[in-house]
Amino acid sequence: MARYEHLPIYRDALNLAVHFEKIVANFSRYHKYTLGTELRNASRQAVKLVIHANNQTDKLQALQALREHLEELLLLIRLAKEVQAFKSFNAYSHVVELTAKVCRQNEGWLKSLRPPRQDDKNKRA
Repeated sequence: MARYEHLPIYRDALNLAVHFEKIVANFSRYHKYTLGTELRNASRQAVKLVIHANNQTDKLQALQALREHLEELLLLIRLAKEVQAFKSFNAYSHVVELTAKVCRQNEGWLKSLRPPRQDDKNKRA
């Protein structure tokens, strides 16, 4: 089993999940048990997908699944903002920043696994 605690993407995804656990507690009762539950579950699933990707020998497919899952999480976050589940705009913006940080790290990991395209080779020459 591969170690994953040292990965920045793991630490940031875990921080995001912990943050959701705290912030959903401030949602109204209606949003706490509907949208809040989905947000909490989705953020925990993102951590699991990071661990899964790290354990795979062929990481590309697992990282693409993580990318799709993070897009779904962003959709839930936007929905929560639209229905005013967040108590403040700062709470929303902090969640978006944390999620974007995980997304950027996932994209970087994906790029590191893909072979350079022929166009990129010609530009360097």
